[in-house]
Amino acid sequence: MSHPSQSALDHGTSQHGDHDAGQSHHGSLRGYLTGFVLAAILTIIPFWLVMGHVIHGTQATVLIVLGLAAVQIVVHMIYFLHLDTRSESGWNMLAFIFTIVLVVIVLGASVWVMYNENANMMPMSPQYKHHKLGS
Repeated sequence: MSHPSQSALDHGTSQHGDHDAGQSHHGSLRGYLTGFVLAAILTIIPFWLVMGHVIHGTQATVLIVLGLAAVQIVVHMIYFLHLDTRSESGWNMLAFIFTIVLVVIVLGASVWVMYNENANMMPMSPQYKHHKLGS
């Protein structure tokens, strides 16, 4: 016969009836609606900024849209994927941070390579410049 506390631990609960940390919080209707409203707002604002030409500088617009995209990723993680530092002893968040680091490295290296290829390419020959200017 097993010890009562061992049986409770085998089923994901302790003697006090607490649930496992991974099972402690599920989405509620209020949480999903909050996430939906935030995601919709974080989609509408960049659309308005770009389509309305609200900010005249292209670089500033791009940076603002990228910032809002990053915020929207966090909203999706919290409200829809339920990732936080408490779930599964923090392993979900650690895996996400590792993924973000890899994505930043790959995207940053890709942009860097494309920029350097563009900057170091041979200049266009005069015959192609004429065609480009004429069209």
